[in-house]
Amino acid sequence: MTQLTHQTVLVTGANRGLGREFVRQLLDRGVAKVYAAARDPRTIDAADPRVVPLELDVTDATSVARAVEVAQDVSVLVNNAGIAQAASVLNPDTSTLRRELETNLFGPLALTSAFADRLVDRSGAVVNVASVVSWIGIGGSYGVSKAALWSATDSMRTELAPRGVQVVGVYVGYVDTDLAAGVQAPKSDPADVVRQVLDGVEAGELEVLADETSRTVRAHLNEPIQAQLARLVPVDA
Repeated sequence: MTQLTHQTVLVTGANRGLGREFVRQLLDRGVAKVYAAARDPRTIDAADPRVVPLELDVTDATSVARAVEVAQDVSVLVNNAGIAQAASVLNPDTSTLRRELETNLFGPLALTSAFADRLVDRSGAVVNVASVVSWIGIGGSYGVSKAALWSATDSMRTELAPRGVQVVGVYVGYVDTDLAAGVQAPKSDPADVVRQVLDGVEAGELEVLADETSRTVRAHLNEPIQAQLARLVPVDA
């Protein structure tokens, strides 16, 4: 488990949505410093002196390398940045899928790799924000990228846990943020999701299922796929 008081945390995608909420709640829990990362650091609220705006494009190797040089004292990494286009997986134009994979999979892999030794030195933690569509094929290209992140998270844990690093996968359905602004469906409160994640980190959890949808889907992964889909997608849909 990782007690968050006095930790130094890097949060990607920290300028809005879940990322901004992570920053707020981490400050409330007494962290020493939060590197609040975004492509444009001017969008970061840095009213608290413990917040350090950090320019970071998770898809750009040079940007990642610069961030590692600046944030040398990181002990907890929150891979929150993500994009959702949900294109057809059969689209012959794979550019959308590739963009999602670059941000949602290769970004977290690059950052975790870059910070791994420092996290090991500090017995720190990695938090990867995935999705319930990691487990059920209703998210198009977005679901493919998040399924890949689920697998990558488990692989990270296999390598990092023996070295003393806690790796936490976060799974949730729709959250009331800009990312899901066009969705007409029940959504979780970002504050509730982040609270569950941080509680899970401090309790030593390896997975946080942050809403009823994710808990239900996870509990029924042993069922035939048609039964799983029927539970989520009405017959007349």
